[in-house]
Amino acid sequence: MKPEKKEILSASHLVLPLNQNESLIKFESNTDEEIWNAFDKGNELAFNYIYRVHVKAMFRYGSQITCDSGLIKDCVQNIFIQLRDKRGSLGSVSYIKGYLFKSLQREIIRKLKKETKFGRDGLDQKENYFPITLSHESILIQREKDEEMRQEVRKALTALTARQRQAILLLYEEGMSYKEIADIMEFSEVKSARKIIYRGLATLKGTLKKYGRIKPII
Repeated sequence: MKPEKKEILSASHLVLPLNQNESLIKFESNTDEEIWNAFDKGNELAFNYIYRVHVKAMFRYGSQITCDSGLIKDCVQNIFIQLRDKRGSLGSVSYIKGYLFKSLQREIIRKLKKETKFGRDGLDQKENYFPITLSHESILIQREKDEEMRQEVRKALTALTARQRQAILLLYEEGMSYKEIADIMEFSEVKSARKIIYRGLATLKGTLKKYGRIKPII
């Protein structure tokens, strides 16, 4: 007897064919904790809501870690498949976006580690593992109306360490709290997240002054 062939799900198969707004309407007023608990208890609308609300941000965040879009898609897909498989045994989650970002970061780095000799510590040593390629729609860029100044902002950001860029973009691009940032970046204390952001902003301020800017952009 031939072994049963395991079906490989694509990202599109992860979302049930529900009315596109049904899950959004049902859960838009709920807290993250309530939505997560509903999902953990088997509520498919809650799963659908989590996917629809956070999947684009996950792809955006993943692209800041690696330029391999195929790898990002695989990792996002794996995370949602694993979550669905583990329903009923998941712990409580207060911040879904932060949880998904942290899971995605670990999954991408795990795959990168398989392909190269550099693992988690490589983020600080190898800039290409966290390039932070800002899109033209980036909040940090769009605040500057002049194209020349936008280029200067980009240059100033490259003066930061990879971890400083990561923390600053989680704060300003993704709107996360210091607590969420500390959790994603695996700091034991929230003050460590504050410190790395303050140092990054100080570096930005100093770099922009060289370009003739008196005040930092943030």
